[in-house]
Amino acid sequence: MRPEDRATARRQLDKRLCVLANEEALIRPSRGWVKAIREALGMTTAQLAKRLGVSQPRAVMIEKAEATGSITLESLERAAQALDCRLVYAFVPRKPLDTLVKERARLLAQKRLESASHTMALEAQGVETSDENEQLKRLVQQFIAKSSSKLWEDTD
Repeated sequence: MRPEDRATARRQLDKRLCVLANEEALIRPSRGWVKAIREALGMTTAQLAKRLGVSQPRAVMIEKAEATGSITLESLERAAQALDCRLVYAFVPRKPLDTLVKERARLLAQKRLESASHTMALEAQGVETSDENEQLKRLVQQFIAKSSSKLWEDTD
C-alpha cells in the first residue's frame, strides 16, 4: 500500500471510529454483556441455554467466560443471536490514528537527531535550537511521508 493510500485509510478509519469515542458506553459490565442483557430481558439461564441449544450449566459457563474475558468471538456471536442482539467488535484507538503516526514519527525523529546532536557536540559542531527544530519538523514529515512498517520497529 502506498503511503498516501495509508494516510487516506487512517483518515477513513478515524471517521468511522469517532462514533465509538464515548468509551464509557462501550465498557463491558463487570458481569458481562450476556448476563446483563439476559437479566434485563427477564430471561433465565435455562431459557438462554435453550435458545443457544446448549445445557443450562453451559449457558452459565458462557456468561462466566465473558466476564473473565476468556470467551471466544464465536461464542459471543452465538449468545448475541440468542439474545436478539448484534455483536459489535472493534478496536477503538485512544487517539486518532493520524495522531499515533505523527507521535511515532516525532519520537523516531527526536531519537535520530539526539544521536546526531551528540556526535556533533563531541566534534564541537553544535546546532542552534531553531535549526534543530526545523530539522525535527523535516524529519517528522519524511517519516510520515514514507509511513512504512519501519515506523513501528523498536529503536532501542
